[in-house]
Amino acid sequence: MDDINNAQQSSIRRAKRQNLLAQIALRTFSSGMVVLVLLFGGVAFELLTKTPVIGLVVGHWQNDSGAVCEDGLREVDVNLTIARSIASQLADNGYRVEMLGEFDTKLKNYHASALVVLHADSCLPGYSGFKVARALGSAQPERDDRLVDCLWNRYASATGLEKDPLHITDDMQNYHAFREMNPKTPAAIIELGYLKDDRSVLTQGAASAAKGVVQGIRCFFETRP
Repeated sequence: MDDINNAQQSSIRRAKRQNLLAQIALRTFSSGMVVLVLLFGGVAFELLTKTPVIGLVVGHWQNDSGAVCEDGLREVDVNLTIARSIASQLADNGYRVEMLGEFDTKLKNYHASALVVLHADSCLPGYSGFKVARALGSAQPERDDRLVDCLWNRYASATGLEKDPLHITDDMQNYHAFREMNPKTPAAIIELGYLKDDRSVLTQGAASAAKGVVQGIRCFFETRP
């Protein structure tokens, strides 16, 4: 009988030790995951959870109004409305989204699965279309060109707007966030349309504009080599 009791007690002690070790291992993994995410941001989050992290820089948000039309329509409001729709649609597709202000402190050495900068163009009459560009000095131009191409094609299909590559500016190709972020983060900037002649697309059609950006981002990940 004593031998049976001793065996049972020994078995209980082993079970308790295994349970304690399992708890320690889980806590160590959880702590390690937090440290990795803190150190390496969205890249670590994607590796650990298989969930792509998308950074959205909302043009002029938390800084200034951007372009302002005669009737008071502000670029920053257009950018923010479309960005929120993009974030919602991406979340519905299983992505994690970080919305960033124009000069967000998080942009310094920013790590993510991809970064997309959202702006709208001026209120000048007689101009229509949208523009997409990457950093002129991209560390991985072929990768970034693939993101740019996906955004060109999907946004045009979703909105019906014409591509306007002839008006891509130096400011777009040398955008400050491209210099601040980690060069391993794929990135592109899109000027969503002109605030005057493309107003209906950017306001009443904001959900479709957002859908075009979302489809462009999905295209980028679905066509990864």
